[in-house]
Amino acid sequence: MKLLDERATSEYKIPSLLLMENAARGLVDQIEKSFAPVTGKRVTIIAGRGNNGGDGLAAARHLRMRGAQVALFLFSEAAGISGDAKVSLDIWTETEGELYAEGNFTEEALRQDLQASDFVIDAFLGTGLSKPVSGDHARWVEIVNACSKTIVAVDIPSGISSDQGHILGSAIKANATITMALPKRGHFMQDGLTHCGSLSVVDIGFPKAMMDQADLKVSLITPDDVTGMLPGREKGVHKGTMGHLMVIAGSLGKQGAPQMTALAALRSGAGLVTLALPKSIEKGVSLQTMELMSVPLPESESGSIALSAEKGLIEAIEGKRVVAIGPGLSQDPETQELIKRLIVTVSVPLVIDADGINALATDLSILKQKKGPVILTPHPGEMGRLIGLSAEAVQKDRFNIAAQFAKEWDVILVLKGAHSIISLPGGLLWVNNTGNPGMATAGIGDALTGIIAGCIAQGLSPQDAAILGVYLHGLAGDLAAMKRGEAGLITSDLIDQIPNVVKTYLARNK
Repeated sequence: MKLLDERATSEYKIPSLLLMENAARGLVDQIEKSFAPVTGKRVTIIAGRGNNGGDGLAAARHLRMRGAQVALFLFSEAAGISGDAKVSLDIWTETEGELYAEGNFTEEALRQDLQASDFVIDAFLGTGLSKPVSGDHARWVEIVNACSKTIVAVDIPSGISSDQGHILGSAIKANATITMALPKRGHFMQDGLTHCGSLSVVDIGFPKAMMDQADLKVSLITPDDVTGMLPGREKGVHKGTMGHLMVIAGSLGKQGAPQMTALAALRSGAGLVTLALPKSIEKGVSLQTMELMSVPLPESESGSIALSAEKGLIEAIEGKRVVAIGPGLSQDPETQELIKRLIVTVSVPLVIDADGINALATDLSILKQKKGPVILTPHPGEMGRLIGLSAEAVQKDRFNIAAQFAKEWDVILVLKGAHSIISLPGGLLWVNNTGNPGMATAGIGDALTGIIAGCIAQGLSPQDAAILGVYLHGLAGDLAAMKRGEAGLITSDLIDQIPNVVKTYLARNK
């Protein structure tokens, strides 16, 4: 962002003051769009001395022009403000704006003002923060956090590292973050996940040519990015046209996982789904889900698919467009060996999840022998097992870990979690912004595996299927949460919403 700001002013001759004005106007526009008109509202703005503070100072003027009553608390001495920020500060003071600079207000006065406000704008510290927030500033941040008012952060909550997402000393916990021009990695990592709230992006006027030349490697998935990926249904199609996929999953005591994967694939639009299961659970599954076909397989002593099923499985895979493998398979040694053999034998795309990933963790070199495209969908714990790190270590460096793994092993990697990351072998990464905390429940990952496989069955490339599948999965979770609430949301609620999401998405494509 720093380099883009510099290029915009030096090469494209866009005044930096204009960029700041665009940011302030866009901030207020987004606040009114997300919440309510600001006319008649009491707003407290906390601002610092840098460009982030400048955005807040300019926003104070735009809020007042729209009828808001604004109090501006400057967490800096007024004499320390310079550059474009000083222009807005001078305008504010010349027009008798309500201003309280560092050294001229008490903590009690700050508390009282916050309690009298309708909402708070955090424009204290921005993306350039490099040292911990401490002393008076840390205390003031905690006072803001304790005010029980809606807090809107400008660019990124003050005190959150924009690159890594961790807290530097003390940090604002915002209800919403409105960021300028582009999202930052810190929005999607570590403490940034819980401190940013909902995220919106404001266009501040960067030229498209400049953005294209920047050759950015990480993109946020937007509706425009996925529009047109999933084709509508033409007259005359039949179930074979819409694709046939196989789900290899399940073991004794885990028959729910294959059903959720298979149903999610059908709900996504796949024409046919065949479940390959241990024979002892096949009958029960087939009776519960009438739309699914099934293949009963030999099983191990533990009730998982036996190694002796290899030949029959390979024959059953013939004619399928994609295979989903792993949910509920167990870590029985026979089954784990079977998974590895299938990876080096099957040439159609494989979507590998759960115990399929656990099998790879014992011998990653199998991926160098794969016969077809592979999509891996690990959660942070599974990712950690693949590379010998803890889940916590993975979360601290999600972007780099995902990019390096996908490139080294030539796979598409979906690193699940809040704001899942899709990493492509060529180095591009996509970040998802759909989904909600209610999706932290059993089987949600199984449904994602089914959606991705269902998209491939309908003719999408593995790359497009991973991007679209993750996006639609989150949207279905959001619809389910709207209907049921986040607490108590279960995977079948999400699966029920997949057709509604696909319907809305297809309507948008017209």
